[in-house]
Amino acid sequence: MEQSGVIITPSRGRAWFLASRPPTLPAAVVPVLVGTAVGVSESSFRPVVFVVAMIASLLIQVATNFANDLSDFHKGADTEERVGPLRVAQSGLITPGDLKRGIIITFGLAMLAGVYLIYIGGWPILLIGVFSILSGLAYTGGPWPLGYHGLGDLFVFIFFGIIAVTGSAYLQSGHVSALALATSVPVGLLVTNILVINNLRDVETDRIAGKHTLAVILGANQVRLQYAGFSLVAYLVPPLLWRLDGASPFVLLSWLTLPLSVRLVRIVMAGTSGRPLNRVLKATGELHLLYGILLALGLLL
Repeated sequence: MEQSGVIITPSRGRAWFLASRPPTLPAAVVPVLVGTAVGVSESSFRPVVFVVAMIASLLIQVATNFANDLSDFHKGADTEERVGPLRVAQSGLITPGDLKRGIIITFGLAMLAGVYLIYIGGWPILLIGVFSILSGLAYTGGPWPLGYHGLGDLFVFIFFGIIAVTGSAYLQSGHVSALALATSVPVGLLVTNILVINNLRDVETDRIAGKHTLAVILGANQVRLQYAGFSLVAYLVPPLLWRLDGASPFVLLSWLTLPLSVRLVRIVMAGTSGRPLNRVLKATGELHLLYGILLALGLLL
């Protein structure tokens, strides 16, 4: 890390904190919040289940981030030319061996939390847990990494949208409703937009490294349209829930974030590229978090 021309080496604790990629953690928080809100609106609140589900979700996200850092380092996708945030393996802050041990420990803790959730929810939660961990490892690791073959966006939408929201709702209510499925759509679309910006920023270095994200396969202009389209659909869902599904009009609280979304879409569609997209990436994560909190609140009111 460099500050005012002076290179500053982060402490070991700070290095692990950076490796967890804090700006991405709302991706693990929001689906549990929204899914729990759906389940509570249809049943009663199980606070211990909510807390353990949140912990498990965060641990899986952190472990996936560790695995992503390690795999991209081994595959040469993280180089000194990349314009994104610091990567700990590439920068030498954490050795590959230590990072591998961190992955094992973090996924192990997630599985311990999952034991309780399986006791509550049974075999559906077992399947969700197993596939979530396997997909987290396969996202950039293994012989055929999903993120290197244009499947990252689909993976994120399914696991951080549909599965995480409906699974959280199921843990509260014991069933998966149409409302849970419907609310998983905007959650999944907005969290996928975080990945869209990440891939748009890294499109040139990913192309050189042979990492075939959708931005590399389709081109920058097409994924800019993807970002705008996903944003549009995310804001169409709440009024449809209100008018067609009988949800409370308070779900429209999520529209309070619309000005921020419009501003971000304008920036992306204006052709912003490279390092300035780091700010857009952070703001997209904040948008996802605010939208999810307001949607969850609207479901509860």
